[in-house]
Amino acid sequence: MTDPAKGFAAIVAACCIWGLSSIFYKLLSHVPAAEVLAHRTLWSLVFFLLVLGVQGRLRMIFEAMAGPRALGLMFVAALMIATNWYLFIWAVQSGQATEAALGYYIFPLVSVLLGRLVMGEQLNRVQLLAVGLVTVAVSILTYGLGTAPWLALALAASFGLYGLVKKRMAVGPVVSVTAEVLLLSPVALLVLWQTSHIGASAFGASFHDSALLMLAGPITATPLILFSYAARRLSMATAGLVSYLNPTLQFFCAVVLFQEPFTGWHVQAFALIWCALAFYSVTTFRQDKARRKAARAASASATTVT
Repeated sequence: MTDPAKGFAAIVAACCIWGLSSIFYKLLSHVPAAEVLAHRTLWSLVFFLLVLGVQGRLRMIFEAMAGPRALGLMFVAALMIATNWYLFIWAVQSGQATEAALGYYIFPLVSVLLGRLVMGEQLNRVQLLAVGLVTVAVSILTYGLGTAPWLALALAASFGLYGLVKKRMAVGPVVSVTAEVLLLSPVALLVLWQTSHIGASAFGASFHDSALLMLAGPITATPLILFSYAARRLSMATAGLVSYLNPTLQFFCAVVLFQEPFTGWHVQAFALIWCALAFYSVTTFRQDKARRKAARAASASATTVT
């Protein structure tokens, strides 16, 4: 199997785990979201430490947090990912998985908008059209349902801000996430101590719940490792397009498996968002193709000169 084929298989597997993880968290609906998040944080830390230990890269965790700037960025990233994880768990448990899927659909376009507002990146006409269509979609949902899809917007914004912070880091995703959950672990331990103190801890109450809570670590860590593996072997355009498999599976679980309401307003909004993503994906592919063509031309020119 070639490297691109391995990368494609890895990213499909990662997106399937992410997309179907709502089924896993639905099984823990009787456990408070904060407790689930605490276990997700701690068991993820254990899993990541084992992986980095086997790879001989444990020291890189502390190197990633060396210096006030690096530590500050890591704290912000940890806060954003914890917010995103908590909102997703709560959304699934409270019967709002459809809105969670909406959030991950609009996340790429929120990232584009954040890049424009924060980084000063320029948007081409197609990107502006895509952002405009998402704005119309959100407006339709707000009008039709009588309230803005705040949960979807919060999920998209928290993950977008997380990505923005990660761009400023000089370390890989596995090391950085390990550092982030390490910073979150004292809060997670405090949450679990509190739930245990009042006799409300789900861990240890039954083998079923304990096993599921422990599995939250591998379910969190494994797709990230797979995605990191794939990202080194695929173009950004391909990785970005396949990533839409994640919210699509979330959407399937919400509407088909969980049978959440899907009104005519949702149909109109999702249709506009899917159109926006289609436009965005086409222009991303074109830009990626142009970059690769320019890189090949530069490489050929350098070889000729040599």
